[in-house]
Amino acid sequence: MGAHGPIPKRSEERRRRNKDDGPDLVQAPAGPPAELPDLPEPAEHWHEIAVDWYLSLRESGQAAFYEPSDWAVARYAAELMSRALQSDRPPNGQLVAALNSVMSSLLSTEGERRRARMELERKPAAKQGPASVTAIADYQSRIGG
Repeated sequence: MGAHGPIPKRSEERRRRNKDDGPDLVQAPAGPPAELPDLPEPAEHWHEIAVDWYLSLRESGQAAFYEPSDWAVARYAAELMSRALQSDRPPNGQLVAALNSVMSSLLSTEGERRRARMELERKPAAKQGPASVTAIADYQSRIGG
């Protein structure tokens, strides 16, 4: 996406007192929109890993921002990935770098989404007390206290 360097922290982990000069953060609910493309027709010859990656995009929250052109790029990347994985030759470093670049442009990893100032909202985990308090409470209940 153009920005390099360390992966920024999630917004709730940042402690800034001054105004950030960058664009506003874009947040989207986790989960895809209702209509997503199925596997393309020639995908029956794709490698299992490429199929898994393509299908994982359908289930990812950033799919809410995908346009048909993004799905075409994903199909192209899965095709290249399949050819590389099914080849008898050892992996080509340039092809691997190109695939990583295409997958980054589709915001496939959380690091790339953070660099693009996009966060997927997750359902909050159930509140739990500190482990030491839980352990003490369990110990007290076992000894009858």
